Amino acid sequence: MDTLSYKTISANKATAQKEWVLVDAEGQTLGRLASKVAKLLRGKYKPSFTPHCDCGDNVVIINAEKIQVSGKKFDSKNYLRHTGYPGGQRVTTIKQALENHPERVIQHAVKGMLPKNRLGRELFRNMYVYAGTEHMQEAQQPKNLDLNTLK
Repeated sequence: MDTLSYKTISANKATAQKEWVLVDAEGQTLGRLASKVAKLLRGKYKPSFTPHCDCGDNVVIINAEKIQVSGKKFDSKNYLRHTGYPGGQRVTTIKQALENHPERVIQHAVKGMLPKNRLGRELFRNMYVYAGTEHMQEAQQPKNLDLNTLK
C-alpha cells in the first residue's frame, strides 16, 4: 500500500505558489473589498491553504479613491487616534480620510481583517494600495482579478 498517497501536504514558504494579482477598487464597497483582499492575502482561495504559513498572493489595489461605503458611513464613520499627550485624541471622518489619504482607508480595513500576530504583519506587507490607476508593480506583471467572481 502506498502510504504517501493519503498524507496531507502542508504548504510552507518554499512550496507556496504566490502570484501577483491586480484589483480595481472602483465602485467596490469598502468592507466587501477588504474581506476578499484579506482572504487573498491569507491564501484561503487556494486548495493548498495552510493557516500558519504565508501562502497567499501579493495584491495590488488601484483606484482607492473611488471606493463606496454603504449607508450613512460616508459622514458618520470615524477613525480615532491618539497623539499620546493628555487631551490628544483626534477624530477623522472617512470623508476627510478619502480626500487626504485614500490608500489608508483600505489599508486600515484590510489590516483589521488579518490575524493580530507576526503572520498578520507579514501578510500585510504583501498588499500595495494606490489612489490612481498607475502602480509601481508593472515588472511583476500582475493579472487582473474581478472581485465580483470571488465568494
